[in-house]
Amino acid sequence: MKVSNSWLTQYVQHPLTGKELGHAFTMSGLELEEMKTFGTPLDGIVVGHVLSVDQHPNADRLTLCQVDIGEADPVQIVCGAPNVAAGQHVPVARVGARLLVPDKKQPGAKVEVRIRKSKLRGEVSLGMICAEDELGLSDDHSGILVLDDNAAIGTPLADYLEARGICAADTVLDIAITPNRPDAICHIGVARDVSALCGVPLQRPDVRIPETGREAAEHVQVDITCPDACRRYVALVMRNVTVATSPLWLRRRLEAIGLRPINNIVDITNYVMYECGQPLHAFDYNCIAGKRIIVRQAASGEQVTTLDGKQRVIPEDSVLICDAEKPVAIGGIMGGANSEVSTKTTTVLIESAWFDPSITRRAAKKLGIVTDASYRFERGVDAKGQAWAAARAADLMVALAGGTPIAGLVDCHPRPVTMPILDLRPARIEKILGVRVPTSAVIRILEALGFGVEASGEALRCRVPSFRPDVEREIDLIEEVARIHGYDAIDKPAWTSLPNMAPQVRSQDRLRDSVDQQLVGKGYREIVSNSLIAKQEADRFADPVLGVTGEIVETLNAVSRTMTTLRPSLLPGLLRAMGFNVSHGQVALRFYEFGHIFQRSDVVDTPVTGYEERESFLMAITGPDAPTGWDRKPRDVDFFDLKGDVESLLEVLRVPDVTMAAHNEATPLTDYHLVIRSEGKRLGCLARVRQAIAQAHGIRLPAYFAEFNWRLLVHQCGAHLERRVAPVARHPVVERDIAVVVGNDVAVGPMLGTIREAAGTLLRVVDVFDLYQDARIGAAHKSVAFSLRFQADRTLTDAEVDHRVDAIVKKLCQQYGARLRQ
Repeated sequence: MKVSNSWLTQYVQHPLTGKELGHAFTMSGLELEEMKTFGTPLDGIVVGHVLSVDQHPNADRLTLCQVDIGEADPVQIVCGAPNVAAGQHVPVARVGARLLVPDKKQPGAKVEVRIRKSKLRGEVSLGMICAEDELGLSDDHSGILVLDDNAAIGTPLADYLEARGICAADTVLDIAITPNRPDAICHIGVARDVSALCGVPLQRPDVRIPETGREAAEHVQVDITCPDACRRYVALVMRNVTVATSPLWLRRRLEAIGLRPINNIVDITNYVMYECGQPLHAFDYNCIAGKRIIVRQAASGEQVTTLDGKQRVIPEDSVLICDAEKPVAIGGIMGGANSEVSTKTTTVLIESAWFDPSITRRAAKKLGIVTDASYRFERGVDAKGQAWAAARAADLMVALAGGTPIAGLVDCHPRPVTMPILDLRPARIEKILGVRVPTSAVIRILEALGFGVEASGEALRCRVPSFRPDVEREIDLIEEVARIHGYDAIDKPAWTSLPNMAPQVRSQDRLRDSVDQQLVGKGYREIVSNSLIAKQEADRFADPVLGVTGEIVETLNAVSRTMTTLRPSLLPGLLRAMGFNVSHGQVALRFYEFGHIFQRSDVVDTPVTGYEERESFLMAITGPDAPTGWDRKPRDVDFFDLKGDVESLLEVLRVPDVTMAAHNEATPLTDYHLVIRSEGKRLGCLARVRQAIAQAHGIRLPAYFAEFNWRLLVHQCGAHLERRVAPVARHPVVERDIAVVVGNDVAVGPMLGTIREAAGTLLRVVDVFDLYQDARIGAAHKSVAFSLRFQADRTLTDAEVDHRVDAIVKKLCQQYGARLRQ
């Protein structure tokens, strides 16, 4: 929400500078995001009176003007504006004045120009008659600015503009509005806070609301068939309006907050919306068939061509504003092109309504439209402010468009709103804030914010105003008192009590700390990716290889087209992060992430029936294994680099009975993968990303990942979390090596499990130390050598060890067709 300080002072005469005002906003809950001061200094620019205009003798497009600027003699000014004429009052930059004028070489930029005595085509010029853009008032350079006929000659232009509510220089503050503050999405709402902060009165425009009915009821009939979606609809008719350019002061205020002026009628509706927060719409009354307004919910497939010229299919149950024959607007979002105000419009129907926030938001999201009106209706406008806003717009149309209001107004109000009355206990304020706020100060703050306050015993009875739908409980009132009283006015306590108990660290937190230490030590970096992704991407990564067995979960009100679905895996976000880093020159990547993933599920004991949310853990690598050095050439990481990191991590976490089953066939996501289990339970998978998918994300080198069900991993580690210290073995280790020949298609990982099973408890360590292939053992075979280390709490005999080795060899021969290599 952009707030113009010069506009704000129309409602509250505060003493704060722009910087002080921004700080006050932030400390009261309206965070300042940006502050800009703009405008052109007007020193040396005065009001002049054009006495005569003659053709320049040496130039067809120039004129010689004699201008009275309040000095003893008139001055001659050479002017090229097509609209200059004798008798006009105009702004004149005298000799010596400095102007910031648009730079012809750089559009959007400005350059300083000093006005000097000069000769133009042989004629002396002692100043310059200025256009709006040369004064920094707008971008208009079509002609000079013509002032009112009663403008005092010689008066500084700054004084003339200020007397008419136009500030040549202004400070605009862009403040962040939280969803619970719909009252602050307008200048009066912000001024109300400033009034309470500074202790100065709030001055709202004096508006007389017409009586309901009368002649207006004969010109338009309003019917609401969906009272839950539209609780109130106010219509007011203005005739004899002249659609034209808005006056400078109005255009100046709209441009200051980033709005483009269109015409006086549309500009007035925008002005009132930014003034009081109530969106308005102006219809060309002569385009309303049957002089009737019907507010209803849309049927399936209905279409409307909106003001932006686009034909839109309206979502079912959205609110439509219709006349007797057709839809003329999408309620709370945008008007229709078939009833648009144009230069031919002479009679205007002003709409001021209340639309349900949820229905408006759903419709806007489905249509992909975000307008100033929908932004406000989604948050909840003042439920009782419709008639005031319509009457305010009517007053401005009388003043700026020459309109005449038809007596009365139509107010269709099927669901009046009753605001709550809350009890506020001063003792409760002290208990919550830790500081005593005098009751008189509490009453002053709340009344300044628009609450009605009456003393009732030990409590204050507070009537919540209609523009504060967010205030529902006593704690909300305490928050209002706190933010206006000042959080910085709440002193730190001299002492505080601490609970007499030792903090307990959860097992999953200890495990996560262990993972962090282990992986950071190996060069991994933690990332955090967005849990919302595009539906097409979610479909691609909803793969059983990743443990996804249910359907994907789509959101009802998508933030954008690329964020419509909850992720079924952490892999999409990780691949995007890798691709981003590769495109920025970082190729040696080691990432890990903890995050929640989602899928549909038949499990009934979930927080939301039919949906499953669980925490996942992912680690991945790509690129060279080390930086380039003088002593070695880096190699690209491979599958076994990540497998080694996974195995060491699972060992640190003491995950019991880990097995890895190889799957060499390709899947839509992987070239090959391992399924990792603990005690028969699937923990996750370890895989190489399919090369086509990696390249689609901008990853040139092979990428490998391992994704785990973190909750199950924690559960499997639960019984093994306590650290135990074993004494150093006093008895010697017996080492044996064996080499067996097996087929090339035999995986070595399962062979390690078989060796451990056959050897029993005496085998402490088994490792693979050699892999050999040669024509002498056959092209279809390989030789795998294992190092075996046996140990017990006594000295082992050769016979015991030989017996175990024989059992190992026998088991390998039976299960894998192995033969002992001699």
